[in-house]
Amino acid sequence: MRAKLQYPPFSLKAIPICSLLLFLVFLILRSTFSYYPPPHPHPQAPTTTMLASTSSSSSASASDCPTTPLPTCTKIPPSLAHALVHYATSNITPQQTLNEISVSLNVLLAKSPCNFLVFGLGRDSLMWTSLNHGGRTVFLEEDESWIQQIQSQVPSLESYHVVYDTKVTQADQLLLEMSDEAACQSVVDPRFSKCRLALKGLPNEVYDVEWDVIMVDAPTGYFDGAPGRMSAIYTAGLMARNRESGETDVFVHDVDRAVEDRFSRELLCQGYLTQQEGRIRHFTIPSHRARSGKPFCPPQ
Repeated sequence: MRAKLQYPPFSLKAIPICSLLLFLVFLILRSTFSYYPPPHPHPQAPTTTMLASTSSSSSASASDCPTTPLPTCTKIPPSLAHALVHYATSNITPQQTLNEISVSLNVLLAKSPCNFLVFGLGRDSLMWTSLNHGGRTVFLEEDESWIQQIQSQVPSLESYHVVYDTKVTQADQLLLEMSDEAACQSVVDPRFSKCRLALKGLPNEVYDVEWDVIMVDAPTGYFDGAPGRMSAIYTAGLMARNRESGETDVFVHDVDRAVEDRFSRELLCQGYLTQQEGRIRHFTIPSHRARSGKPFCPPQ
């Protein structure tokens, strides 16, 4: 989630990000601005010499004349305004490409406002929050000092510190345990799972929400001593399966790396894969509680 490269003062990569945010502003304003055409004029009542008839016609004319509502206009939401200024003036842009971001954007445009859980806190966090305007977006981050740094810049973000007890070097063994242990195939609240891959130390605020969209873009996984994303991917899939009903859209970034590639295919299931664009995969995982007896992965 963090940007690792410094860019010149004006970065061309900022243009597509600002374009996405401007497009979202347009959609919101269009939905909140209504145009009402003026009413058709009523034909004038004929003149009569009888007082009673004149009074009756005037009363009917007044009651038939509709009240024209005034057009309404809503200001740009503060989160969107803040995001536009932030990315227009920042030298650092999100690590996902425009095409990769567009995959998640299409889902958020259809589902927002929704519950959006993101593994990772970074320079793109304000963008994700803005794209889910009106919904709840929560970020889970492994580095406490990084949380403090980002929150000093964008204090409105909701983020929590997470401790991982795995290493990238353990990936093969963890995947083998996952295949052999029945507990890892059981669909339960992650807090009560007996599977080693389940994250059990997250804040209760995370477990108590049914997440509509989950993005796995952390923890760090590009060197052997890093935590890797094995537990994050498994827990995201478990939360999706354990929801009361409906389905969850799960995204995994950096699938060009071995761990993200293998674990997303094995734990989120090839049969639930909806789309891949560049280094991001989109899985649509249905509730397994709505219908008992569903296999962990659908048959191929």
